[in-house]
Amino acid sequence: MPHMGTSKSRGSVRIGVDVGSSLTKLAFRGGSGAVRYELLGRGAYDQVVETVQKLQPQVLGLTGGGAAQLASRLDGRAVQVNEFTAWGTGANHLLSRRQKTDTYLLVSLGTGTSVMLVDHQDVRRLGGTALGGGTILGLGAALLQQSSFADTCALAAQGSRDSVDLLVRDIYSDPDRPLQGDLTAASFGRMARQDNSPPREDMAAAIMRLVGENVTLIAGGHARHLGLDRLVFGGSTLRNNPALQAVLTEVSSLLGLKAYFLTNGEFAGALGALASAPETEVTP
Repeated sequence: MPHMGTSKSRGSVRIGVDVGSSLTKLAFRGGSGAVRYELLGRGAYDQVVETVQKLQPQVLGLTGGGAAQLASRLDGRAVQVNEFTAWGTGANHLLSRRQKTDTYLLVSLGTGTSVMLVDHQDVRRLGGTALGGGTILGLGAALLQQSSFADTCALAAQGSRDSVDLLVRDIYSDPDRPLQGDLTAASFGRMARQDNSPPREDMAAAIMRLVGENVTLIAGGHARHLGLDRLVFGGSTLRNNPALQAVLTEVSSLLGLKAYFLTNGEFAGALGALASAPETEVTP
């Protein structure tokens, strides 16, 4: 855990916690105003409770699917913050000056994916998809016998989906084909047309393409409907995942949209919970 000071500084610490189904994200702000982050595994309730007891934070905000369960362990010390409010607030803080606009679409890639409209301080979920980090983890286990999310990401960065996916050019040999040749005609469509299994790296790259392409098409549809020209991406699924970032960037460009990626974007919810919780002393 980050060291936030001695007992003399207790009470000046503020903590935000985003309790997801796969990971627990924490944001700490000390008396200096600087923010530090910590990433924990699923169900890390004991570690969070221990940290709260040690630091006695002035502000403790919780968000995410496991927030209520964690709050029950903290004896009324925490304030629960709506997950989408937390994400929008955190994203506003994380956006650089170059990236800032009044209104944008925020795409949160966690276990699944949510698409939110952020209009100044107002945040509204527009939709989403069940495709996300949980999909990558599940398909990695089923197709690659790979239980590590990080290892699946590393494999994907070394592979090409062309030996796994069926592309438009595989169906239309005519140069006057109705669609761009390298667009996906069927995800994993080559698998039934070849005798040998493709390399594991290519399978991993195809998994990232399946998730990234469909997430961007869904988010891009909302953006075009609203007349917006950019997508802001964040979430733990993007952590150390250059293959997925490349897909999101490419498909956004094909749709005529700009893709931005939040630095420390996996902590947007935790940072928003910290910023949105009341500025009052938490009862010890």
